[in-house]
Amino acid sequence: VYDHIVVDDLKINAIVLASFAYHAAMRDEMMPRIPFKRWKANFSKHQPELFKDGGSLTNAFADYDNDGDLDLFVGFKDKPNRLYRNNNGAFENVADQVGLADSNVTRTAAWGDYDGDGHVDLFVGFVSRNESSNKLYRNEGDGKSFTDVTRTSGVNLTGSFRQASWVDYDNDGDLDLFIGLRNKPNVLLQNTSGNFKNMAKQLDIDDARRTVGAVWFDYDKDGDLDCYVANMDGDANGLFRNDGSKFVDIAKEVGLESGGRPLGSGNYGSVRPSLGDYDNDGNLDIFLANYGPNGLYRNINGRNFKNVAPELGLAIDNRYDTGSWGDYDNNGRLDLYVNGTITGGKSYEDYLFHNDASGFTNITPKIIKDNDGDHGAHWVDFDQDGDLDLALTGASSDGMHHLLRNEIAEELAQQSLQVVVLDGDGHYTRSGSEVRLYKAGTKQLLGMNILDTGSGYNSQNAMPVHFGLRGIDSVDIEVTVMTNLGRKSVLLNNVDPKKYLGTNLIVKINAAGKRVN
Repeated sequence: VYDHIVVDDLKINAIVLASFAYHAAMRDEMMPRIPFKRWKANFSKHQPELFKDGGSLTNAFADYDNDGDLDLFVGFKDKPNRLYRNNNGAFENVADQVGLADSNVTRTAAWGDYDGDGHVDLFVGFVSRNESSNKLYRNEGDGKSFTDVTRTSGVNLTGSFRQASWVDYDNDGDLDLFIGLRNKPNVLLQNTSGNFKNMAKQLDIDDARRTVGAVWFDYDKDGDLDCYVANMDGDANGLFRNDGSKFVDIAKEVGLESGGRPLGSGNYGSVRPSLGDYDNDGNLDIFLANYGPNGLYRNINGRNFKNVAPELGLAIDNRYDTGSWGDYDNNGRLDLYVNGTITGGKSYEDYLFHNDASGFTNITPKIIKDNDGDHGAHWVDFDQDGDLDLALTGASSDGMHHLLRNEIAEELAQQSLQVVVLDGDGHYTRSGSEVRLYKAGTKQLLGMNILDTGSGYNSQNAMPVHFGLRGIDSVDIEVTVMTNLGRKSVLLNNVDPKKYLGTNLIVKINAAGKRVN
């Protein structure tokens, strides 16, 4: 109210007016969901010696050893891959010990519990070289070893691998595997008791365009996951609506074909689509990191999309690899990190955009500019202090794969909540599930998010969704999952976020869409 006072309309004296100004300041200092002052982005390097090496392309987080904190896989192009075990915020590389230290050029990493045993497994994709172009590693569940099951499971493929996504496209309760390929038709592997069969051609999702990125979400809210693919070399993007017996490309019809860049020229393309509800209206919007102007497609009615990047200050025209959404300052709005690629010896600028509700402001701190990331990027609360940290990669020999720790004040960091959605057995098989938070006892939406189905550079995390809740003491939580009975939602009322400081709220939902305690 106080933000819109017109002095000429107020017949009050100077003392009363001063009182208004004082109380407005106090209101914004105590509950600054629309900040009274701009909050600085302040980060520091975590274990800088450990994460200093360049040549890194992709990164992905998951709690592979089920000890309660998130571990980090990093894929390289010129050295063995690494798996960093997280021991209460201190990382060590254990890739050699557990059997994940491949030396092929690695552009793809996706975590998912494909065999439903409660231990997340890892798909790794390489660029075409040697005989094998991918591996599927089964987590043996002891926190100490992975087994290569590529051939025995039917996942031995060839191609130039890009996005891989573990999703249950057919709602039969297990994770299937989608793979986007840069040089041949995309693949959709149906999971039947741990054995995989390519159904892409039969289901009309074998897109032969040059795919790099992809995300899955229930675009039409009919209870199954649809697929949006980002294509390079001038190819149009595709939105494949899941109609059960087949997929239908409706990208042009709903306004998502171009991704915000010109079509038809090999100089332009889309690299990474990133899902996030930037305007808190309950619908997922899509940011496109492009070769060419970046795009931000606002989901305007749950059916159609409009590119609002030019008017919101995000249509930068260069070459970009990744956009990653995250509320770094816990003010209730998703901010956006965008990294420029490195190609032809040139490195393109990186950005951190603060979401100001009416637009985005470039607030990129020096530490992000100096580290000059490209390809992989994720927001993640690796130290479980309540705020989001930033994990980067850098492909050049003098690059890095730093983990930047968020240094906002403790009292602000703790005003947040992280939610994990599991199946009825407590296993991580519900990627694509939606989580919405409301102010307790009201229909006031505070934010929504989706369990990862594709993010960063050709990666997929198995980790919680994060919500900044500055000034909010109690929330109602709606969790929506996809089942063979359609969309099913459960509601948790009057949840106190403070009860979950340093941990996650775990929500288990069974095949019938019912919550399991």
